[in-house]
Amino acid sequence: MSAAGLLLAACLLVPLAMAASNLSPRFRARAPSLLWLAPVPAMLAAWLLPAGASASFPVPFRMTLALDQPGAILLGGAALLWSAAGAFAASYMRGKPGLTGFCVWWLLTLAGSLGVLIVADIASFYLLFTLASLSAYGLVAHEQTAGAKRAGVVYMVLALLGEAFLLFAFVMLAAGNPDPNPLIRDAVANLPASPMRDGIVALVILGFALKMGLIPLHVWLPLAHPAAPMPASAVLSGVLVKAGVIGLIRFLPFETALPAWGTLLATAGILTAYGGVALGVAQRRPKTILAYSTVSQMGLVAAIIGAGLAAGDPAAPGLAAYYGMHHTLVKGGLFLAVGVAFASGGRRLRPVLLLTGLLALSLAGLPLTSGALAKLAVKPMLGYGALSVAASLAAAGSTMLMLHFLAVMAGETAENPESRAPQGEAAPFLAVAAASLVIPWWLYPALSGDALASAWEIGSLWKLVWPMLLGLAVFALTRRFERLAGMVPEGDVLVLAERQAPRFARLPAAIERLDGALRLWPMAGLVLIGLVILLGGRFLLPA
Repeated sequence: MSAAGLLLAACLLVPLAMAASNLSPRFRARAPSLLWLAPVPAMLAAWLLPAGASASFPVPFRMTLALDQPGAILLGGAALLWSAAGAFAASYMRGKPGLTGFCVWWLLTLAGSLGVLIVADIASFYLLFTLASLSAYGLVAHEQTAGAKRAGVVYMVLALLGEAFLLFAFVMLAAGNPDPNPLIRDAVANLPASPMRDGIVALVILGFALKMGLIPLHVWLPLAHPAAPMPASAVLSGVLVKAGVIGLIRFLPFETALPAWGTLLATAGILTAYGGVALGVAQRRPKTILAYSTVSQMGLVAAIIGAGLAAGDPAAPGLAAYYGMHHTLVKGGLFLAVGVAFASGGRRLRPVLLLTGLLALSLAGLPLTSGALAKLAVKPMLGYGALSVAASLAAAGSTMLMLHFLAVMAGETAENPESRAPQGEAAPFLAVAAASLVIPWWLYPALSGDALASAWEIGSLWKLVWPMLLGLAVFALTRRFERLAGMVPEGDVLVLAERQAPRFARLPAAIERLDGALRLWPMAGLVLIGLVILLGGRFLLPA
């Protein structure tokens, strides 16, 4: 195996080996302080290896790894966040119960979530996708509170449902292929001509939409993210949902236009973007607001992918990955910021809130931030018609939601006593914030095809500013959504369904009673039907 292949293999083997090493009491005691090292091979692979680098594991494993442009973009951002969040976790989780279990679940989720970004064959993709999904349960339910246990159950049920959809899709996709475990690119190349194309595409979209959190399949996000420990929330929101993004990128045929499916996905994405904002402004906890923001942002990524699928544009995967990488760093930084802000007070709180505000408004497209670059890069993909206007209005919604988040954060931390956040938590937060502001500038020219100078032209700035001004105006006119806060429960439609459960539980008994009553009146029923027929005939016949 070449040096490039060994580095790709290390992306998986290092975190898996570290997870297994927790069996040793000697390693177990040091595991939390070493979590930041586990994603380092993935970080090096993303930044050093050329597109096309690959590795194959020998029989009997039959796993193939490959690095392409979308995978490298998402891998770099994900690995950086995992490393920073691992360093944050070493300080944040110190002395808390269940630390060994947390470290094992952390490393297994890390291996799966990074592995899906570089795996190239169908069976191994499913294996690593499942590893990431099932292991994340340990992070969601780690606190073992009633809320955490409930969030874990909801998450697991939806994760298994999504995997069932994908299993059916992958079996259908591989059917008829001479290789029982084909490479993803080969199977997808044959997808447009498959007689099962529409069924496969529908199952693929459903399975990965569950992982991304597209409405109405989103309910696990606002339950899981607030329940998990702070560093786990950062990687769940910043990285785990990207398993759905890379899935759509890998398993949809962008070389061939599918207008109907692309339009459906783009429409679902825009509705999700609006829905995430509408539900988010009715929340009062910072982490829950950020979770609904992730729902909204994943809707925008789905709209980008849908537009590319509708047009058959092979540039769509790279642009969707670029937007996803921006979201990974910014949203991960915001979750870490919540932890740092709650540990800060007095004079030391103000700079934390200012930097948090910069990151938050980046999601709305604040000029000269990564959000501005991401929105400018995908603008041609979305076109200049209805979809483009809808995306701009979604940016206004993101502005409102992030202003609401900042107002809640300021209120929650206003009474903090004079204090400084631990260095082990402040430094990782600053590293992620800096990366989110710097790295997108480096990638922008290659992905957008425009020079960096175009990002501060008057026309470009106006495209970014007017939606933010609209969002600011609505936020001010509604008095900061103070009356809405708390009106929608975390989990929204799931909670409403649970409240209706007693009524549905009584439904079978009511139907049985009705059936019994009707059986007692067969002649009355026949007479009633006869009267209906006679009256209907009377009105239909001419006078």
